[in-house]
Amino acid sequence: MPPSSLYPACTPYAQHSLQVDSIHSLHIEECGNPEGIPVLFIHGGPGGGYAPIHRQFFNPEAYRIVLFDQRGCGKSHPHACLTNNTTAHLIEDIEKIRRHLQIDQWLLFGGSWGSTLSLLYAQAYPERVLGMVLRGIFLCRQQDVDWFYQQGADRFYPEYWQDYIEPVDEEKRGNMIEAYHEILTSDNEVARMRAAEAWSIWEGRTSTLRTDDDIVSHFGDPSHALAMARIECHYFFHESFIEQNQILANCDTIKHIPTTIIHGRYDMVCPINQAFDLKEQLPEAQMVICNHSGHSAFEAEITLALVSATDEFIEIIKNS
Repeated sequence: MPPSSLYPACTPYAQHSLQVDSIHSLHIEECGNPEGIPVLFIHGGPGGGYAPIHRQFFNPEAYRIVLFDQRGCGKSHPHACLTNNTTAHLIEDIEKIRRHLQIDQWLLFGGSWGSTLSLLYAQAYPERVLGMVLRGIFLCRQQDVDWFYQQGADRFYPEYWQDYIEPVDEEKRGNMIEAYHEILTSDNEVARMRAAEAWSIWEGRTSTLRTDDDIVSHFGDPSHALAMARIECHYFFHESFIEQNQILANCDTIKHIPTTIIHGRYDMVCPINQAFDLKEQLPEAQMVICNHSGHSAFEAEITLALVSATDEFIEIIKNS
């Protein structure tokens, strides 16, 4: 059951297919109020895609809600494609969507990798950003990737970790990202799918304070798992196509943007130190710590904080 603090389900009033280069076509939808405050939902992963329930973080009477699937995932095409799939491409895709929809400025709403991409887009186009609601901050430094995929989170989930490392030969486990990248880009379809499911289920199992079978099942879906694992591993193998510490080093350009940071105290995917490191660089940002939560947007405490933040931004934007 979804948390009760979400807005009721709504359906799109428009859907778009936007060709962003010779290879990639992005699926975009709009719902809510066409005359409302524009807000862009930026999903996680990379490669996670959005789901209909993500529309429900926003008051449909107040917001023009825009959701899209990033390159290679969800309803965007081609599926699980790594060609021309970099952070720079995704930043420019967001700007192409904004221009295509004739939006002047918009609120950014992103969690996990969605927070990463929101921050990077805002740093590239600060004049286009009304505000940001960010959850489960992921700064994409090597230490942040290593924590979850090499050493750190394994200490808290040793039994789940065994399933995650199982597809990798023992002698290659000293660099799990490299080993997974080799399998996920190989020609062996059976090995690719086995590795993709192990990679994705590891994240699904660890994203909530109490493991949620529905979330694990979603992460284990073969189509979702293949895009998620291939694209995530591709990005992390290439250091997310950004400089080390790039986000924190460039926060001066976005200090003026109203920002709410929401983070679970017991987030094992993106530990809370990342939120504090960001808050240090954005001293005017509002910080909400959810003391009984992990990483997922669908833990009740985090969902309530996210919906409260989008409600508060209606007033902030009205009064600005």
